[in-house]
Amino acid sequence: MNKKNILQQSKICFGPMSKNIVNVILKFSQTHKIPITFIPSRRQIEWNGGYVSNWTTQNFMEYISDKSDYIAVQRDHGGPGQGLYDDDGYESLNYDCQYLDAIHIDPWKKYPNFEKGLKWTIDILNYCYQKNPNLYYEIGTEEAIRKFSVEETNKLISMVKKNINPKIFNRILFCVIQSGTALKNNENIGTYDNEKLIKMIEVTRNHRLLSKEHNGDYMEKQIMKSRFQNELSSLNIAPELGVFETQIILSELEKNNMEEEIELFYKLCYESGKWRKWVSDDFVPEKNKKKLIEICGHYVFSHPEFHKIKQMDDKIIQNSLMKSISNFYQ
Repeated sequence: MNKKNILQQSKICFGPMSKNIVNVILKFSQTHKIPITFIPSRRQIEWNGGYVSNWTTQNFMEYISDKSDYIAVQRDHGGPGQGLYDDDGYESLNYDCQYLDAIHIDPWKKYPNFEKGLKWTIDILNYCYQKNPNLYYEIGTEEAIRKFSVEETNKLISMVKKNINPKIFNRILFCVIQSGTALKNNENIGTYDNEKLIKMIEVTRNHRLLSKEHNGDYMEKQIMKSRFQNELSSLNIAPELGVFETQIILSELEKNNMEEEIELFYKLCYESGKWRKWVSDDFVPEKNKKKLIEICGHYVFSHPEFHKIKQMDDKIIQNSLMKSISNFYQ
C-alpha cells in the first residue's frame, strides 16, 4: 500500500509507547494486512531522542523500515511548545519533513488565540511543503489543548484553504474533530456528544477532509463503535497501551513479591514527574503508588535503572499486547 492509502485507511492510530508495542503493532499489521499509523509525539520520539527507547526521529524510521507493508508514521502534535522544552518547533519539523510520512500541525498549545493559531498553522504548512512537497498533513487539535466549536472548525479549514496554495491544501488529509474525550487517572472522563460528532464530521466532509479524534484511550467499546458508525474516519490511542504493558510488568513483580523492585519502579516514576499530566488535582502519590506506576511506568522503560526492575521475557509481554491490540478490531 502507498503511504497516503495507509494514512487514510488507518481506523486506529497508535502511539509508539514502547519498543514492545512498536514490535507488536508491526507484526499485527503485517500479519493481518491492516493499515496502521504510528503517531509519535515529540516527547516520545524526537530529532535528538525521546523517552521511547531513546529513539531519534531517524533511528525510529530506520528501525521500523521494511518490517511491515501497512505502516505509516505521522508526527502527533508537531509544532511550537510541544516538545520537552518550549520552542518554536522548527528544528523538530526539519527532521519530520525529512523522515516522516505526515505531520499533525498543532500550534494551539502555545497559541490558543484563533488568529495566532491560524497564522502558525499556515506558516508551518508553507514551511513543510517547501522542505518536502510529498508530505501529508492533519490540522486542528484535541479539546484537552483547546476546545473548538463546530463553527470554529469550519472557519479554521475555510481560512487555511483561502490563504494557502491549493497544492498544499490538497495534501491535508485530516482535521481533528471534538466530541468529548478527556483522560485522567487511566479513565476516559469525556462526555460523548454524538450530535457534535455528527456536525463536525459533516464540516470535514464538506471540505473533503477526513475526521480524526484524539484521546480514544479507555473508551467503552460501544461508544467507540458508535463513533465509527457515525462515520468518524480515525481515532488516536496512545497511553492505554503503555499502561497495559506497565500493568503486565507490575503484576509479575507483585506475583513474585519483589518489593524492592516495586519501590524502585515507583521512585523512578515519581521522580520523572510525567504522572502529573494524567491525574486529578486531588491525587496523592503516596496513597496511590500502584496507580502512579500504572499511569507513568512506560515513561521510564528506557531509564538506565529499569533493568533492575524488569525481569520477565519480552515474548510474554508481546503475546499479551497482541491480544490487546486485536481487541480493538473486534
